[in-house]
Amino acid sequence: MSHWKLLNEFVRVESPWVSLIGEHWLCDKGNELEYWRVEKTDSVIVLPIQAGQIFCIRPTFRVGLGRATLDFPGGRLPPGKSPQEVVPLILERELSVPLAAIRSTIELNQTKWPINSSFSNQGLWGFVAEIDEDFNIPKSCIGANVKANDEGISELLLQLDCLQCRTVLLEWQRQ
Repeated sequence: MSHWKLLNEFVRVESPWVSLIGEHWLCDKGNELEYWRVEKTDSVIVLPIQAGQIFCIRPTFRVGLGRATLDFPGGRLPPGKSPQEVVPLILERELSVPLAAIRSTIELNQTKWPINSSFSNQGLWGFVAEIDEDFNIPKSCIGANVKANDEGISELLLQLDCLQCRTVLLEWQRQ
């Protein structure tokens, strides 16, 4: 087990959704290293299923990619809210699905999945929502829909850029 020691934090810039942190660390080899990292607010991603179909929201422009991408409904976890509380809010906002049309929600993970890279950290909460078959999701909200089977999942994996969306989809398939 390697032992690293935080020497100091020399900068912190915070916003409601993201923090930039600069730190000096003493590594296990005795070298002092400067690290910069981004701490993001946790994300909640919802896999909506209705009548054996998986739905994606209409493509959303992603500044970092310079283009619109296909995604599942999702968003950041507001302070003071539980992941379960925001699922209906996300479905209402992104697919116009009211609470009364949500038959069930299933948590894919009991604790947040750490999304970690060499410079960025956040948590991910994944859910599956079964939408009542009698509710008509407005076509203007739908970016794509595929069968909720292996073929449909394979098709979506070719279209999804978002690693969080891909994670939720693959975890649902695995379970």
